[in-house]
Amino acid sequence: MIVLKRPIITEKSMKLAQSGLYVFEVDKDATKPLIAKTVAEKFNVKVLKVKIINVKGKLKQQRKVKKVYKTGGFKKALVQLGKGQTIAMFETPKEEKVIPTGVGTESEPIKLKEKRDFLGRTKVKVERTAVGAAPTTQRKVITGK
Repeated sequence: MIVLKRPIITEKSMKLAQSGLYVFEVDKDATKPLIAKTVAEKFNVKVLKVKIINVKGKLKQQRKVKKVYKTGGFKKALVQLGKGQTIAMFETPKEEKVIPTGVGTESEPIKLKEKRDFLGRTKVKVERTAVGAAPTTQRKVITGK
């Protein structure tokens, strides 16, 4: 039996990973001790606690056939590790700050491009302003023909 099916990587699970809770989709028949043993062996970490959530399937509706069907649910496990221990696949890469040099004057925005939507109605100007060290991108929408 495959206990760990896949890691669940979402914004919420990445925030939990920073505090030591890691989220996995597990087999429906898996128990807490079995999940703890599998995670400890696979990632070489010490598991303190395991929490389990049974996620119910959702009702979906087809418009053409006019039938309602239910999608399959799954079991989710939140695994808490010891202090200072991490799982590499949940780590986020560090972002480096890039400071452009010689972009232009700080008071005037630099116009990058100008485009219209596919019907030719709304004009969208994309401008970049150099305020301080880090320039930001702003979008201005001008309505009309």
